[in-house]
Amino acid sequence: MADRFHILDEPLLAFGEGQVAEDPRDGLALFGPSETHAGIASHVVIGTQSGIQLWSEWVEALNSPAACVDVSRQRPWPPYPGYQVAFGADWPRPLKEYTLDAEMLSENARKADKNERSYSVTNQYLEPVAQIERLDAKPGLVVCVVPDEVYANCRSQSYVSDPSDERKTSAQRSFLKSALKDKVTGQQRMFDDVDEAQSAAGDLKQYGLSPDFRRQLKARMMPYELPVQIVLESTLKISDQVRNGEPGTNPLSDRLWNFGTAVFYKCGQKPWKTPWARDGVCYVGLAYKQANDARGNACCAAQMFLDSGDGIVFVGEFGPWYSAEKGEFHISRDAAEQLLRGTIETYQKQDGRPLTEIFLHARSGINDEEYEGFLRACPDDVNLVAIRVRQDRFGPRLFRYDRHPEVTRRGMQPVLRGTFWQRTARHGLLFTTGFKPRIATYDGWEIPVPVSITIQHGDADLVQVATDILGLTKLNYNACQLGESKPITIKYSDRIGEVLLANPEVSPKDWRHNFKYYI
Repeated sequence: MADRFHILDEPLLAFGEGQVAEDPRDGLALFGPSETHAGIASHVVIGTQSGIQLWSEWVEALNSPAACVDVSRQRPWPPYPGYQVAFGADWPRPLKEYTLDAEMLSENARKADKNERSYSVTNQYLEPVAQIERLDAKPGLVVCVVPDEVYANCRSQSYVSDPSDERKTSAQRSFLKSALKDKVTGQQRMFDDVDEAQSAAGDLKQYGLSPDFRRQLKARMMPYELPVQIVLESTLKISDQVRNGEPGTNPLSDRLWNFGTAVFYKCGQKPWKTPWARDGVCYVGLAYKQANDARGNACCAAQMFLDSGDGIVFVGEFGPWYSAEKGEFHISRDAAEQLLRGTIETYQKQDGRPLTEIFLHARSGINDEEYEGFLRACPDDVNLVAIRVRQDRFGPRLFRYDRHPEVTRRGMQPVLRGTFWQRTARHGLLFTTGFKPRIATYDGWEIPVPVSITIQHGDADLVQVATDILGLTKLNYNACQLGESKPITIKYSDRIGEVLLANPEVSPKDWRHNFKYYI
């Protein structure tokens, strides 16, 4: 078939009383959230004394209106009306505040060993959890206010030039490597060796956890069934420049919109829903995370998104799923069957409505063997469609025609968001970024990159598939944006794999299925 171009309408979102709007900020300000209960769930806050003070000031800001002083900036950064107007109730004061020792936190964040750094810092934030469980009413959210020093030092690739303790000697590192290898294989050590290993490494458990503080805290909090909102102290500092929304900074109104939406969702309520979603249709994103070894081992997981906007996570098998030759992840037939079967069973327990169609989204694509496995798990009366969805950074670009007075400058405007270039009956390019009429600008930094969409297995209308994917760019409850560059099925696949695979010391029985524990 010849190339065809389609301009897809900006998908609508549903808010209070079933009212709809393109931009979630418009919908929340005018109609309130799609779900409202008696009030907002309570929360506790953990941080240093200065962090808790900043949080107290932030709660006041969260309950107050904010807007850019320059009216011309209010279209791309809409005014924030206050939490009660946008979400139906004031954001409450903390149920309890837990103060951490700032000096100890700084010392832990500067340890020479990256695993010790994150493990020690995470332990400090987890210490109050036992006290939280003794509260009369269990909170719905834990807010962790984190010094910027922790963010800078407690990531996977962080390096501390001036550590607070001594670096390990080469002999200690060698012994530690041997001890960890024996731990993985189950090899027992002599008592003297165990003492030496403990002296060299401390708690060996810390080497089975992510050296990234955020990933480790998310994983280790799951056994307590407490969603976590991590926020930097610098984010909570409201300067006059931030409050007024002056150029060169992220305006306070935008920070409040994003933060308010995230905590509302993590407290168990959905700010908006998807009126365009078809009943019985779900979207499953396949997530992978490679292990740090040379065998291509990886973890696979599935994220299921429903017409209600709910997100369900199911974790599959760990195995040699990564091919360095192809640079792709593919699981076996049996693993594919187990993954989708478990996902559907989890859905049945939490929702229970009959399914009619399942759309599988994967960046690496889905081969014949995987599709056969997925088909085994799929009920006979359900249509299963496998789609490769990934940004095409080396593909063609489009520009929007205009009548600029200077002829040489015509055709330089970003393409309209929602432009779909259909190349064949089963392949096309969707521009999920570009000019957005609602905000009258393009809010990106680079030439819009299209999302490549290919129906690899099963039958479906390609334009309908593209329309659904455009809609899925509006289901990120961790922010409050008109639309993002990637559908939610693909956007968070890395984060889910990182939280689960990077923390093998966390038992699979403690992993949670709700999406709010991962974002």
